[in-house]
Amino acid sequence: MRTLLITGPGGSGRTTVAAATALAAARAGARVLLLGTDRTDTLGAVLGTPVGTAPGEVAAGLTARRVDAGEDFRADLAALQDRAASALDLLGASRLDPEAFGPLPGAEELSVLRALRDAALSPAHDLLVVDLPPAERALALFALPEDLRRALRGLLPPERRAARALRPVLGRLAGVPMPAEWLYGTAARWDTALGAVEAVLADRRTTVRLVAEPGPAGAAAVRTAGLGLALRGLRTDVLVAGRVLPEGVEDSWLAGPVAQQRKTLDEWRQTYDVRPVAHLGRDPRGPDDLTALAVPGVPVAPGGSASAAPPASGGAAGPATAGWPVTDRLADDGVLVWHIPLPGARREELDLVRHGDQIAVTAGPFRRTVPLPSALRRCTVDGAALREDELRIRFRPDPRLWPRTP
Repeated sequence: MRTLLITGPGGSGRTTVAAATALAAARAGARVLLLGTDRTDTLGAVLGTPVGTAPGEVAAGLTARRVDAGEDFRADLAALQDRAASALDLLGASRLDPEAFGPLPGAEELSVLRALRDAALSPAHDLLVVDLPPAERALALFALPEDLRRALRGLLPPERRAARALRPVLGRLAGVPMPAEWLYGTAARWDTALGAVEAVLADRRTTVRLVAEPGPAGAAAVRTAGLGLALRGLRTDVLVAGRVLPEGVEDSWLAGPVAQQRKTLDEWRQTYDVRPVAHLGRDPRGPDDLTALAVPGVPVAPGGSASAAPPASGGAAGPATAGWPVTDRLADDGVLVWHIPLPGARREELDLVRHGDQIAVTAGPFRRTVPLPSALRRCTVDGAALREDELRIRFRPDPRLWPRTP
């Protein structure tokens, strides 16, 4: 199934574009699931039909639902207490009533990731359209699976799990209780679940669609969002320019805003496939208004399934580093060069720190730690430069580790 993740700066109309895109794809013959992530029913307000937390058909071929972080948190809390029942009884602790608690910080993000994973793996639909939070929160959401998996492996590394059979013996010898079995089991379940989310984001059929209103604020937001997406290795398909004003109004007060929008659109076209969406003169409400927007569609292959998206500008091949090639310049300069696409990056915003076989890349407000390709692990960092929207890191072979040529 193809997954289309829609985000943009706050107030850009991303929910409207998500609803219009899903509706257009359903009318083109695809079986579409529209997933909302807002706490309130913003999707229902745009569609003209309430959208609940349970999947419901809102139009022919279009199913919609919202993520309920509170319900998910209560279910998780009850399940956790069931798994830890023996430990709680041993400590004499009483159980908590899940109905008495609201979701803790972070529960909402985890609920969205779980819903994304479950929806993307479902065979019941051809296209998943996700109305994500504003770009800043969406980018933090994209980083969460990778960061949490790294933290879990640091706290409970896999090699320690192999010693589980020895823990009862060690506990008797040390005279203190060893970590409970459920702790390692929970870590393994989390690692598997987070890995499934990463696989969805890495899938070649998953793309991000940016939505922004052309203008100075929109241009700054798109530059930042594009930089964050590139660092995560996520691909964009198109940039939807919303609320575009009509041309030919040179004699009215709209002349200034129209010229400002035109300038921003020209700049965006140098990097993105830009699709303007006209301003309707009102807030779109209901299927007729959504159809009038004429948003860019999603290709639908014969038989009703959404076709895989072609490679797009503005990102790499996936959240791994497949789109970050290493070029061999050993013969000419004695170095290997790692190319990291970072469109919109500025030199003063970049930083690199190597930690063993990993390297932490900071670009603007974003930071990502990635493993080095195997060949680069036997090298030392020789320098870096920003050229043509690429961060190019030079690595020089370490004579102590690099295989010698006979």
